[in-house]
Order: sequence, then structure tokens, then C-alpha cells
Amino acid sequence: LGVLTEDNGHVNGIAGSDLSYSDTYIPELDITYYFTDNIAAELILGTTYANVWGEGSIAGLGKIGRTWILPPTLTLQYHFTDFGAFKPYVGAGLNYTMFYNEDGANAANLDIHNAFGAALQVGFDYMMDEHWGVNFDVKKIFLEPEFDANVGADVDGTAKLNPWLVGAGVTYRF
Repeated sequence: LGVLTEDNGHVNGIAGSDLSYSDTYIPELDITYYFTDNIAAELILGTTYANVWGEGSIAGLGKIGRTWILPPTLTLQYHFTDFGAFKPYVGAGLNYTMFYNEDGANAANLDIHNAFGAALQVGFDYMMDEHWGVNFDVKKIFLEPEFDANVGADVDGTAKLNPWLVGAGVTYRF
């Protein structure tokens, strides 16, 4: 799974401030439960980290810090069933992201607040046989947590992460 962030945000009260974040690639586990042939719920699980850098008028800060992220996301999906082995789907749902092990580099007391966000997805399974297949999936998470830090003075603001989650993998149906 690739986690590709928007690279946007600001520190309140500092004109021209901006933020950027590292993109990461991680293993992920998706668990899908089918209520009918067409309707399913999917829970995605994985954890990653993000480095945070100051940009714009705060670029001189360089690396502000690093945090670990746990973003479980639950979506309700509609699966199209008239395409043989090709099984496309769309989904929408809710994400709750938890930030932990925050560590300031050029900021003391970095605290990124846990936050809810909406999620949209589109993807497909291509089934090789009754049980095994391959999967490709793209999700957009609308996630803009608030943060507090100390960079010589107490500051706060918004980290506009809004990541794209792009995944490929193997699927097994029970």
C-alpha cells in the first residue's frame, strides 16, 4: 500500500507557513465481509509513519518531527457482479486516524490530534479461481488533524494530509 499525502497545512498566526509529509509504502490487511453478492463492508488495517517538514515561511525549521499513524478505515462497498472474473467495486466510509509515538526534531512537544475523516474508494478483484485472485484499490481519505507543538513558542495549526491510499495485493475468498 502506498500512502501518498497532499502536502499542505499551516501554522496558525504565521503567514505563508506550509507543511509537507513523507509518503510511505507499507503492508496492509483488508478484511471484507459480504452481506449479499453486491454489498460488503471492508475494514483496512495497517500502520505507518510520517515525517513532517516546515515549508513556505517556516522552511527554515526543516524537519519538524515524526509520528506513527494507525488509520483504521471502514467502508461500505457495492460490488458489480456482471463481469465474470473481473469484480469492480466502489465504496464510501469513515476513517479514524490515531497518531502515536510523536517525536519532535525541531519542535518540542509535538502533538497531532486523533481525527475522523471520510473515505471514498474504487477498486477491483480479478479472481483466478473460486478462492484466489488479485486486487487493486485506490482510496481517498479526507483527513485534516489539528496539532500543537513548541518551536521556541507554542504554536498550533492544521495538517492537511488528505492521503491517497493506492494498494495492490493478493485476495483469498473463504
